[in-house]
Amino acid sequence: MKICQIEKPLVATNRIPGLEHRHLQVVRDGKNQLVAVDPVGCKPGDWVICVGSSAAREAAGSKDYPSDLTIVGIIDYWDEEH
Repeated sequence: MKICQIEKPLVATNRIPGLEHRHLQVVRDGKNQLVAVDPVGCKPGDWVICVGSSAAREAAGSKDYPSDLTIVGIIDYWDEEH
């Protein structure tokens, strides 16, 4: 699992079959910008927990879903200074 921060929504209207109807977010993992599937409804600035690999596909709804990063929770409190 990774802790990331939501930067902004990502809009991609032309997608492969199976990827439609899923919200996508640009997240920051340290210095890297990544794209994550958002099944929980995040907003910019939220700190979130993300999973990758096969856990990301299952969290997105199916083992066949083409995701390698999925948001699984919004962090209510986290002191990023420590």
